[in-house]
Amino acid sequence: MFAEKFAGYQQRYDDLHKMMEDPEVSMNPTRLREITREISAIEPMVEKYREFVTTSEAFERTAAMARDESDLEMRALAQEEAEQLKAQLEKLQNEMRLMLLPQDPRDDKDTFVEIRAGTGGEEAALFAADLYRMYTRYAERQRWKVALVDENRTGLKGFREVVFEIKGKGAFSRLKYESGVHRVQRVPLTEASGRIHTSTATVAVMAEVDDIEVDVRPEDLKVDIFHASGHGGQNVQKVATAVRITHLPTGIVVACQDERSQLQNKLRAMSVLKARLYEMELEKQQREIMENRRSQVGSGERAEKIRTYNFPQDRLTDHRIGLTEHNLPGILDGDLDHIIDALVLADQTEKLRAAGVEMA
Repeated sequence: MFAEKFAGYQQRYDDLHKMMEDPEVSMNPTRLREITREISAIEPMVEKYREFVTTSEAFERTAAMARDESDLEMRALAQEEAEQLKAQLEKLQNEMRLMLLPQDPRDDKDTFVEIRAGTGGEEAALFAADLYRMYTRYAERQRWKVALVDENRTGLKGFREVVFEIKGKGAFSRLKYESGVHRVQRVPLTEASGRIHTSTATVAVMAEVDDIEVDVRPEDLKVDIFHASGHGGQNVQKVATAVRITHLPTGIVVACQDERSQLQNKLRAMSVLKARLYEMELEKQQREIMENRRSQVGSGERAEKIRTYNFPQDRLTDHRIGLTEHNLPGILDGDLDHIIDALVLADQTEKLRAAGVEMA
């Protein structure tokens, strides 16, 4: 069935190119832009379909040779090639199925990440700092840019809360699976008896939103200006530049003190506030839509315990997909791609299943 859809893309692609040859279209810049935009949108599907057709034809020829060839050596070679082409066809079919899934419009947006210490006191704050380093190191590996928005440190270099922005292609599409409660099991630095403690930290990943997507009324905001402070609480500027914005209807409070000017801090704080409000509304809609059928991955439910980091066993467990990995030092140093890849695959498989399409 999906092959017919791609054949339709190919037909539409050919029709659009014929339209561009029409003198009336070529003399109409607006219509020409519309056609060019549509061609650009469906071109990846057309290229994939052409590869699929070429591989299918090669497979049919090779399979026939493997079946009919009288020379045993040539038949064996044809059988081997046919198996390779069959595997390539299955891979292409899966890729084509995934291309038919609706894209998340937020995937290419810049991202705000908020980490809060949960249960566990100072150990939870230290774990929040570990998660902050893990994500910033992962961002470095991806060549994304990281900018600190706000932080609330503890005496032992932990974080009660830290908010930072990540800019880069595909940042949200990769990090959106990190939202939820992260649990750590280890012997804290503050534990003299060597007992293993369990602590938690909450991660919220929010896509930056455009002004047209979130309407924030000025009368709903309370804006406070205060002195930015460095580590340990000492004032680092004589001029008050840090900004705290409270959204009165929801009680959401956002602060930014990392920029040099009051205006820059206010703009950054407003961006974080809009992202939180958008995420709040999106979660409300998702809960309504998915009330009777919740997706295993990507639901964005922050109350869920999504992952456990067990230090004594050097083990990470993602509870949503039953994934177990070892090498916690490497993972906390930003080696997350294989974990996120597994979450992406599980999410895509679930969406295909919901659409009534099975992966090969």
